[in-house]
Amino acid sequence: MSRYSDPYFSPNPKRFYRSRQDKVLAGVCGGLAERFGWDPLLVRIIAALLLCFVAGPLIFVAYLVVWMITPYAPIGYGNFSAEEDAFWRGVSDRPRATFGTIKYTFMDLEERLKNIERTVTSDEWRLRQEFRDLEKGN
Repeated sequence: MSRYSDPYFSPNPKRFYRSRQDKVLAGVCGGLAERFGWDPLLVRIIAALLLCFVAGPLIFVAYLVVWMITPYAPIGYGNFSAEEDAFWRGVSDRPRATFGTIKYTFMDLEERLKNIERTVTSDEWRLRQEFRDLEKGN
């Protein structure tokens, strides 16, 4: 089965998986760190502090649930170039924000295209083109 035929496949590497490389117990903290681009040690320290000082049993149960329902990262997952990684880190997780960014990018491109069309179809453009043609002819 190809990964492209998987209905849950996404080219976006920002999906949350348990880490295969950076794990101490189950790879949950390592997976969070990989997902958000954080330092894994910092995530583990925060998890330990939450476990010790803030609703320990609740955090422990939450960790176990995440452990049980989150799959390991597929083999070969996350092998991205620095440019690809930077691109995906810049992509918003919120569809509205992504749509808004794309919408305004296209609006800007459309305005620039209109300006180019106005310039190229103007009488001044034609006149300058004729002068250039005359200069080439001499």
